[in-house]
Amino acid sequence: MSDTLRTQIEAIARRLGFSAVRVAKLTVPTPSSERFQAWIKEGYHGEMHWMVRGLAPRRDPTLRLPDARSVLVLATDHHADVPPDPRGLTGRVARYAWGRDYHNLIGKRLKKLKRALSERGLNTWGGVDTAPVLERAWAQLAGLGYLGKNTLSIVPSRGSYYFLSVLFLDAELPSDQPLPRSYCGRCTRCLVACPTQAFPSPHLLDATRCISYWTIEAYDLPPRSLRPHFGRWIFGCDVCQEVCPHNHRPPSEADADLAPRHAWLDLPSLILAEDQGLMERFTGTPLRRPKAAGLKRNALLALGNLGDPAGVPAATYALQHTDDRVRAAAVWALHRLAPARVPDADPSPTVQAEIDAGPG
Repeated sequence: MSDTLRTQIEAIARRLGFSAVRVAKLTVPTPSSERFQAWIKEGYHGEMHWMVRGLAPRRDPTLRLPDARSVLVLATDHHADVPPDPRGLTGRVARYAWGRDYHNLIGKRLKKLKRALSERGLNTWGGVDTAPVLERAWAQLAGLGYLGKNTLSIVPSRGSYYFLSVLFLDAELPSDQPLPRSYCGRCTRCLVACPTQAFPSPHLLDATRCISYWTIEAYDLPPRSLRPHFGRWIFGCDVCQEVCPHNHRPPSEADADLAPRHAWLDLPSLILAEDQGLMERFTGTPLRRPKAAGLKRNALLALGNLGDPAGVPAATYALQHTDDRVRAAAVWALHRLAPARVPDADPSPTVQAEIDAGPG
């Protein structure tokens, strides 16, 4: 009976658009949960306080589903080739954010899957990465992928361009076996290539040095020492994935809803746009997460890194913004592009500190 149920579940999940389906036997505590708690204790999570709030269910999913017995791990491919570089005053966006917001897309599919499971008498709990779940640990236990040195889940020879989601079930299903080993070998390309050296050691990410963290999750400006290494990245970063040998021939059949729409963004248009209009422009995409001020902050840092005087008008315009992070980023950019345009004073201590600091 359990074999038949698993076959039915796999068929439903694939019909809904999931590209891989694996099952793990529930264990408490969650595999790697102690390592995750140590990571939090070291402060590597930065301002992502929601990770701390969700520690208990991450460690023990039965706090949310007391009768949980199996873990359904699902993958959704999102790879697509990088559109040609338009050059000029443009910034890069990480692949996962090129199309629709995967939280909404996959969330709707999970609702349909959960409804189908409920009709078969099963109770479930889980979700995408917004749920307090250690999805990569479960993916590793279920044999969907292994944990790479860049801390991402990797399928050997297929890569890491996929979203993970997890459902806990109150039924015993035949489980899969973990992969027999890590397939990174002696390779350290991801660790070496990281622009900000965000990996203190293999399998360990210091989010407070990560471009993705600073352009998406963090509220403040990144440290001045890191900003020059951001290059043109304005939302996320794919470097540690782009250099991975397992991503040299990734699958190309990604969902059309995740196809490239925002791979490259014009920096002046981001900076000059009215805040509300900017958010409306990116409705239904992950690009809304840092809000308008965060996107403009990121765009201004990229302008400063490009070093093109053509960016001076946009940076100068940003000095009028009401958010001091935007004005401070504009000052940093102008120090690099046109020092004479840097104002003498600003009422905000954050902005004044940038004025006084000079080029950096």
